[in-house]
Amino acid sequence: MPRFSVDPNISIAKTLDTDFYTSAEVFEQCREKIFAPSWQFIGSTELVKAKTEVYPFTLLPDYLDEPLVLTRSKTGEINLLSNVCTHRGNIVAEKACKQANLRCRYHGRLFNLDGKFASMPEFKEVRNFPTAEDDLHQLSLFQWSNWLFTCVNPDYPHDLFFRDMLERVNWMPLDEFKSYPELSRTFYVKANWALYCENYLEGFHIPFVHAGLNAVIDFGEYATELFFPYSSLQLGLSKTDKDCFKLPTDSPDYGKNVAAYYFWVFPNMMFNFYPWGLSVNVVEPVSVGECRVRFLSYVWDESKLDKGAGSGLDKVEQEDEEIVENVQRGVRSRFYKHGRYSVTREQGTHHFHRILAEFINK
Repeated sequence: MPRFSVDPNISIAKTLDTDFYTSAEVFEQCREKIFAPSWQFIGSTELVKAKTEVYPFTLLPDYLDEPLVLTRSKTGEINLLSNVCTHRGNIVAEKACKQANLRCRYHGRLFNLDGKFASMPEFKEVRNFPTAEDDLHQLSLFQWSNWLFTCVNPDYPHDLFFRDMLERVNWMPLDEFKSYPELSRTFYVKANWALYCENYLEGFHIPFVHAGLNAVIDFGEYATELFFPYSSLQLGLSKTDKDCFKLPTDSPDYGKNVAAYYFWVFPNMMFNFYPWGLSVNVVEPVSVGECRVRFLSYVWDESKLDKGAGSGLDKVEQEDEEIVENVQRGVRSRFYKHGRYSVTREQGTHHFHRILAEFINK
């Protein structure tokens, strides 16, 4: 298994070795070393809006590929459970619906909506039954306003990933952000998931790749803030005060023309706040050379859609796709192994690479 090293001093550091983006062995290691112990985005509480609603889904299809189910109990509590029957491994909930309990249609094992075993036919003679092992496994669930997150192997508390972002935007009326499925998109990109993330983590390429965005953003004032250990912020300031946030006086950004907050949370989540609302981008590994990117839109002020830095997001995505797909081709070259970092423009990418090395080397 390759080991990776990134010097903490950005001025002398070299970027990750290209094996990270090209090795099938590394790609497989990332599943359990990076994605299983980190927090992942599920969606909003609208998935189980009413009591006794059930919503089955797969966490990171094609990669973690973990069958889970969200339930809202009769008392309104949201639970996140394994969707695998503890009898013979059948999938329990097969479609979103309202129901008073969870029943496996293979042999009739019944669970309450909190995952607790309820009953099982033809099991009277079974000794030492039931035990806690016969309950559906309950996963850790972190709720931030209307958004839900989970972790398969919760080795790290969610505070290490989300704390700084939550504090920075705590003035926003997040409970008013509503899901707009018609504005959401899914893209398949022929590039390693990490290449897509590291492209996001630097604004260095904006003047060269995104002419439309560059016309709005003041590149000279574009700033990256690193939040240790596992997140960061790129602050997009506008050249004018048009189409910017109206910030409260107690915001650390008060007095600035903030057109966008670009938050990244390790390993694969982006939270892009615009005056119209939030675009959540989730990067999902598919293969060593392909990823799936989900754009999920939550609108706060519909009148501000398609304005400022938050406009033309599909075009920006297409421009990013073209670049990172070219990079995926390039890192396979016999003549390229690693590069260097701009001290002033690539702090976010350097931070990301150091975290990747930390997790993958464990």
